[in-house]
Amino acid sequence: MHARFLGKDPDSQVGNSPTLFATDRTDRVTYIAQGWRVTDAQALADIGPVPEHETLIEIPEDVLKMYARRYLDQEEER
Repeated sequence: MHARFLGKDPDSQVGNSPTLFATDRTDRVTYIAQGWRVTDAQALADIGPVPEHETLIEIPEDVLKMYARRYLDQEEER
């Protein structure tokens, strides 16, 4: 699997950059998000148990907009 850079948080600082990547998987469409690990006790309590093989990350809305733009571009190509 390869990951293609889509963009990073425009307000991020060096070494602290929430980022979004698209993968080239052929069996399904997936993305890889790099973000801040969620450690806030209240947020973790609200979310509940997370399987050992998963983690929670927090990413800015601007990074999610990168996904939306890619999705809309793909829809226009169809």
